Amino acid sequence: MSEATIDSAAGWWRTSIIDIHPGSIRVRGYAIEELIGTIGFPDMVWLMLRGELPAPAQGRLLGAALVAAVDHGPQAPSIATARMAATCGVGLNNAMASGINALGDVHGGAGQQCMDLYAAIAARMANHGAGGMSVAGAADEEIAARLERREHIPGFGHRFHPVDPRAGRLLALVETATGEGAVTGEAAAIGRAVEDALAARKGRRLPMNIDGATAVVFAELGFPSGLGRGLFVLSRSVGILAHAWEQSQQGGRIKGPMPPSIPYRYDGASPRPVPTEIPGDGA
Repeated sequence: MSEATIDSAAGWWRTSIIDIHPGSIRVRGYAIEELIGTIGFPDMVWLMLRGELPAPAQGRLLGAALVAAVDHGPQAPSIATARMAATCGVGLNNAMASGINALGDVHGGAGQQCMDLYAAIAARMANHGAGGMSVAGAADEEIAARLERREHIPGFGHRFHPVDPRAGRLLALVETATGEGAVTGEAAAIGRAVEDALAARKGRRLPMNIDGATAVVFAELGFPSGLGRGLFVLSRSVGILAHAWEQSQQGGRIKGPMPPSIPYRYDGASPRPVPTEIPGDGA
């Protein structure tokens, strides 16, 4: 085999993430044995995704957001799916994959969508001429346009919590990180402006929820919106793992979404006989 062929094959996959040789593992240039016991898992996530180690305040803020979104109870579709799969005799990895695969645009995508909303408002502020535009004005314009199109506004209001207990804590941590110079506070200001704009236009307050708050954190930390969704999936996968494992230890076989004692609602045709002859089409 020619050197050119070998070189071409070696370049088939290229990565700047990890370099492995016999007896050596380096992540972004750092020896794995030096990282082990020195940095925390959120720092490792940052290093893998961004190529450099975070400042301590950045790592703490990322870790807080990952903690906040881990779980929201067995009725969350991703968690329920994993638990049901665990009763079907599949392995733990299959149950986890089932739950993770339930995360999409509707369940699990609001954080990314909210990051895109914040970015659209920031763009309005930047593109409004030499004088710029206030965050309140830009938020109101963007929300008005989206409500006019009857679009869902992600990241605000919650079907279960009148006030999401996770959001306020994350925003307080963002404020602390802003004071430390770790983040700018711009995404937090935009998020609060969206909350105000929604209240003014709907006549009632829709407090920021976990998706809006993690969107603030991830945007403040400079992650693109696609990675915002990935980070949420990474966080929620821990809850999915815990529930899948718990269900596997509890046992149970082929448990559906509701106990058999609670029937589903049938709204199809009334009972009817099969005709002795199927009517033809006249051909």
